[in-house]
Amino acid sequence: MMQLMVHEFQDRIRDAAARHLPLAIVGQGSKRFYGEAPRGEPLDTRAFSGVSSYEPTELVVTAKAGTPIAELEAALAAQGQCLAFEPPRFGGQGTVGGMVASGLSGPSRASCGAVRDHVLGLSLLNGRAELLNFGGTVMKNVAGYDVSRLMAGAMGVLGLILEVSLKVVPLPVCQATLRFEMTQAQALQALNRWGGLALPLHASAHSAGVLSLRLAGAQAAVRAAVQFLGGEAMSESEASQFWAGLRDHDHAFFKSPMQDGAALWRLSVPSTAPELKLAGEQLVEWGGAQRWLLTSQSTDANAVRQAASAAGGHATLFRAQEKRGPVFTPLSAPLQRIHQQLKQAFDPAGIFNPGRLYPEF
Repeated sequence: MMQLMVHEFQDRIRDAAARHLPLAIVGQGSKRFYGEAPRGEPLDTRAFSGVSSYEPTELVVTAKAGTPIAELEAALAAQGQCLAFEPPRFGGQGTVGGMVASGLSGPSRASCGAVRDHVLGLSLLNGRAELLNFGGTVMKNVAGYDVSRLMAGAMGVLGLILEVSLKVVPLPVCQATLRFEMTQAQALQALNRWGGLALPLHASAHSAGVLSLRLAGAQAAVRAAVQFLGGEAMSESEASQFWAGLRDHDHAFFKSPMQDGAALWRLSVPSTAPELKLAGEQLVEWGGAQRWLLTSQSTDANAVRQAASAAGGHATLFRAQEKRGPVFTPLSAPLQRIHQQLKQAFDPAGIFNPGRLYPEF
């Protein structure tokens, strides 16, 4: 059945390439808002679903692209394991293929790594309908590893991801969440200071004058850190709801863009960068390395990007009712050449998700 579906995908791709008809790769459509507007006939991956193999003792799982993240995580949880990078599920609709293609990670990214850090290997169909395999299914494998990671965040413009092998980790033995009332400047200073200590820091978030800090690890380490740091402890249920809200963007902060016509920016900067003086509300994650900016639709995009660049980072227009100008930071000439060469090598007819990452390809 699955082999038959691969042949059907190949036929669709060959036909599209011959006719120069674009294909819009889609799973559940949970991230349709992200990136530039999708173009082309839908190439639906939802039926290509399921866990292909899972070796809990090897800490490796392989799943097909259409597999819901929630389904994969349920299988892992049954064995006391998880995806360390906490990919956003956006209402429970996210799929494994979209998870890798978008490259988005959740609250634990700063301590556990990004999506690409956990991709061990994958298989895909390129623009010639050729089945390509990269990487492997063991953590020590390095052959083709960089190519596998290249697909993380590529927004599907290089090929149709079929299966992905991921590194998994045991669920934390113990967790605790503390809250501290402080300004953003104080929070950034505290996070950078604590980051240099032997503390089991797992996730952080600062918004509206409150810093929330999640600790995770061995019970003794977490208890010692709680005693050392102080703060106000959150209940287990409250903490679980809070972090899930951040991960899946169900938190009140993320609901405004669609409701009020605001624009949500995602700024990636060094964790040591000072507070960015920009109009609007901010939510700071990843120890200071990710700054969400909720601002007016009319805010000058160049001003936001210049502020991020001056701090040593970049800015992405993550979500807005109306996107004016490019979503992602424009590429320098050398980087643009590399992107175009990769696109030509993987998708010479330019049929996969044209314009979804950058308007040029």
